Amino acid sequence: MKTFLVGGAVRDRLLGRALKDRDWVVVGATPEAMLAAGFLAVGRDFPVFLHPQSKEEYALARTERKSGPGYRGFVVSADASVTLEEDLGRRDLSINAIAEDADGQLIDPFGGVRDLQARLLRHVSPAFCEDPVRILRVARFAARYAPLGFRVAPETSQLMRQMVLAGEAAHLVPERVLQELRGALAEPRPGVFLRVLRACGALRVVLPEIDALYGVPQRIEFHPEYDAGVHLELALDAAAMLAPGDGAVAFAVLLHDLGKALTAPELLPRHLEHEAAGIVPLDALCARLRVPNDLAALARVVCREHLNVHRAAELRPGSMVDLLERLDAWRQPQRVAAITLACAADKLGRAGQSLIGFDYPPRELIARALAATLRVDAQPFLDRGLRGPEVGAALREQRCRLLAG
Repeated sequence: MKTFLVGGAVRDRLLGRALKDRDWVVVGATPEAMLAAGFLAVGRDFPVFLHPQSKEEYALARTERKSGPGYRGFVVSADASVTLEEDLGRRDLSINAIAEDADGQLIDPFGGVRDLQARLLRHVSPAFCEDPVRILRVARFAARYAPLGFRVAPETSQLMRQMVLAGEAAHLVPERVLQELRGALAEPRPGVFLRVLRACGALRVVLPEIDALYGVPQRIEFHPEYDAGVHLELALDAAAMLAPGDGAVAFAVLLHDLGKALTAPELLPRHLEHEAAGIVPLDALCARLRVPNDLAALARVVCREHLNVHRAAELRPGSMVDLLERLDAWRQPQRVAAITLACAADKLGRAGQSLIGFDYPPRELIARALAATLRVDAQPFLDRGLRGPEVGAALREQRCRLLAG
C-alpha cells in the first residue's frame, strides 16, 4: 500500500500558491484495509476515507468507465490492482494529474509540469469528453489562473466545442451548474469564465440569458466597450477587484443587465427601463438553477435599482429615503454595502477604466444616509397614538428631515 499527494496541492505548490487542502490517493489498498487502519469511510460514489488524525481525504486509486449520459453515468473500479498512472489518467487536466511520493519525487505521466510552465490548461486524454462538468471546471480554472497567464489549450477548446455539439452540456443538472458558477464568481477573473464558455458554445446552453447579451450594442459615450456581453465580463472582473472572493456581489453583477437583451431593436443602442425588464429573465434563471433566496434577492434589487444608486448624488432627501426603502435598508442594513459594491463594479467595468483613481461617491452617500436614518425609531410615534399608515408617514417625514439637515 502506497500513498501519494495528488491534485491541487501539488499543482499549487509548484505554482508557489498557498495550499488550501491536501488530497491523497492510495494505491494497492482495499476498503477493508483502510478501515482496519482507522480511516473513516465517507465516499458515497467511490471509496474515500478521512485520516483518523489529520482528517484529510484519502481516496483509493480508481478508474472510471462511461456507462450513460451526463456526469453521473460512470462505472467506478477501485480494486487494489489499479495503478497510480491509471488513477491520474482519469483526471481532467494535466496540471491536476501530477502526484508526489513520500520522498517528494514527482510522478507526472501526462506532462502536467510542462503545461504549468507553458501556462496551458490541457485535457489529459480523450476521456475528458465523458464528463460535461469538465467544461465548467476548465472555465473556472481559466478564471482562477488568468492572472498568471494561463489559457485553454487549442485542442482542449476544440474538444469542449465537440462536447457541446454532441449535447453533453444539456445533461448538466442545475445544482452542479450553480456550484461551478458560484465557484467561478469567487475567482480573480470571473469574466474569463464567461468567455471560455462562450467560445465553446456552452454559455448559450447553461446560461442563455447571459449569452443573449453578447452582440447587444450600448451607448458608446457611457460604454466604450459597446457590447453588453463584454461590459458584463469587465464588470465581473471589477467585482473581483472591489470585493475579492465575494461570490454574492459577483452574482448580483452577473444578473444586473439581463434586460438589455430584451430591448427592442429600433431603440438600440439605448436601453430605457432595462432595469425593470431584467427582473423576468433574472427570476427565470434563479428558478432554473435553484438559487438560494438570499442570493436571488440581492441580485434582484441590484438589477432593479443600479441606475438609481448611480444617481445618488442627484437625489433629494425624499428620493433618497424612497431609495433606501426599496433597498430594504432599515430591515437589512448589512446588505446595503453589497448592493453598492455591485453597483460600483458596474461603473468600474468599462473599457479604459482603471481601479487606480477610481471613486464611486454613491457608496459613501448611501452609507451616510443609512446611518442617519437608522436612528429613527417608530416607538415615539406609537406612544403618540399613531397607527398603521400614520406611523409610516411619520417615519418618512422624520427621515427626510434628518437628511435635509
